[in-house]
Amino acid sequence: MSNKNILENIKKLREITGVGFKDCKNALEESSGDIEKSVEFLRKKGIAKATKKMSRTASEGLVLVRESSSALTLIEINSETDFVAKNKNFIDFCKELSEINLKVNGDLNKLKKTQMKNNIDVDNNLISLISKIGEKITIRRSYFFDKNKGKVFFYVHSALDDGIGKIIAAIQLNQAENSEEENIGKKIAMHVAASSPIAITKEDIKQDVINKELDIIKAELVNSGKNKEIIDKISQGKINKFISENTLMDQLWIMDPDKKVKEVLKSINNNLKVVDFIRFKVGEGI
Repeated sequence: MSNKNILENIKKLREITGVGFKDCKNALEESSGDIEKSVEFLRKKGIAKATKKMSRTASEGLVLVRESSSALTLIEINSETDFVAKNKNFIDFCKELSEINLKVNGDLNKLKKTQMKNNIDVDNNLISLISKIGEKITIRRSYFFDKNKGKVFFYVHSALDDGIGKIIAAIQLNQAENSEEENIGKKIAMHVAASSPIAITKEDIKQDVINKELDIIKAELVNSGKNKEIIDKISQGKINKFISENTLMDQLWIMDPDKKVKEVLKSINNNLKVVDFIRFKVGEGI
C-alpha cells in the first residue's frame, strides 16, 4: 500500500473513531489495512473513543424496494438523523445498494463485499460515507422474494422517490391470474403497511412470542389484584385478542372493518392465499 493510501486510511479511521494518529496507524498495521478490523482492534484495546460514532444510535434512514421479472428485494439503511437521510450522497448510496441487493438476492454478506460503480466495495464505500457525512450509517436488514413462488405486490407509504420511503410493505400471493386478484394484492400490501401484522395465521406466530405476551398479560392482572381463577379466564381472552389483532388473516380489513382479511380473499377466490409478507419501517425496533 502506498504512503498516500496509508495516510488516507489513517484519516478515515481517525474520523470514524476519534483516536489519535499513532494508535490508528498501529491498528491499521495490525489489521493489514482493513479499516473495519482496525475499529475492532481499537475497541479490544480498550480505547474508549474507538466507538465514538459506532456506538451512537442510527434510527433514521430509508427503506428501498427493487424488483426484476424473477425477484423483489427490500433493504433498510439507517442514519442518525433525518437530515442525513435527505442528503443526496446518502440517497445515491442507498439507491445503488438497493440495485446491488436485488442482484445478490438480499444476501447482505455478499452485498457488503460487492464492488460499487466506483470499483470500491460496499464496506469501504460505507466507511468513506461515514467519514464524509459525520454520522453512523448502518446497513440494517434486507428481504428477498422469489417470484417463482407467487406474484409479489408492494406499497411504499409516503414515497420520497420511486421505490423509496419510510415504510414499505410487500406481500406474495400464490397466484394473481386476473385484474381482480392483482388489485387485491396491492390492497393487502397497503393493509400490511397500515396494520403491521406479525404473522399470516395463528400457526405462524412463534410460541415464545405468545408466551411472552401471556406473561405480560398475567403480570398486569396480578398487579391489579385479580384472583387466580379470574386471571386465567381474562388472560385467555386477551391472548386470543392479541393473536387476532396481529395475524394478517384475522385482522379487520382496513377498507371494510366489518370483514376480516381472510373473508375478503375468500370472496374473490377460495384458492387465493397469502404465502409471504414483510413490512419494513425505518428504525422500528432499534
